[in-house]
Order: sequence, then structure tokens, then C-alpha cells
Amino acid sequence: MRHHPAGVVVITASVGGRPVGLTATSFTSVSLDPPLVSFYVADTSTTWPTLRRAGEFGVQLLSEEQADVAARFASRDVDRFAPPTAWRPGPDGVPLLDGAVAHLVCTRFDTRLIGDHWLVVGEVTHTLVLTDPRPPLLYHRGGFTTVTPTE
Repeated sequence: MRHHPAGVVVITASVGGRPVGLTATSFTSVSLDPPLVSFYVADTSTTWPTLRRAGEFGVQLLSEEQADVAARFASRDVDRFAPPTAWRPGPDGVPLLDGAVAHLVCTRFDTRLIGDHWLVVGEVTHTLVLTDPRPPLLYHRGGFTTVTPTE
């Protein structure tokens, strides 16, 4: 799968008043009506037991300048929301990361264990998109990269 480029997102939520989040490269659109999106998270994730308790979650579509944010939210044993991470509470109290190209706030629609990963489907309830978005952050061949337009 390392030969298939994937967009990089950070999934965030507030559980018991505390922010929680993780990096994902399995984000995709599922349906337009209703507006559904999904991501997968490994059953072995140390963040998943807390994140799965959230009824609402945010999807932060990272910009090309946010490889450090993606790496931080993929790391273990670090306070992912401590400085230098800049964030604010958004709709439904969902943490929104500064600098993201777009934010989607979702209500959990369905969750299923498929193989060794959990499929999480959310119904989009709020969208916040930058008016002048930067190119997205991608993951390809074991590292972060971005899109170079072909004209």
C-alpha cells in the first residue's frame, strides 16, 4: 500500500472534557445523502479505546505545511495537544487544529471491526473550509509529500 498516495488527516474528539486525537491516512467520502465520511483505525491503537467513547469527532484535512502535526499525532507517549500544537474548541466541543485546509465535524454513524481495524463512519454536521486552501499533505512510500499540479 505504500505505493498508493493517501491524504493525511487528524481525527480529534473531546472525551470527558479532554482532547484526544490520532493521525489517519484512510479517510474517504462514503455518501452524499446523507453526508458520510469514514476512516480506519488499528485495533491495537492506544488512542482508540478513548476515542471510541466520543459521539462526535473532527476530521482535520492537513495542509502541506503540517507534516510535523501529522507526525506528532502519530506518536506515542506525547501530549498531542500541548504546544506547539495550536487548536481551539469547535462545534460540539470538537477540537479543531489551526492551519488545517478544512475541518469536518461529524456525529458517529456506525463503527465496525473489519479484520484488525475499526471502520468508523461519521455523518458530517459542520464544515469549515479555508477560502484560500494550501495544497494537502499526502503520505506516500513511507513519508510525507504534497501535490504538484500538472498543467
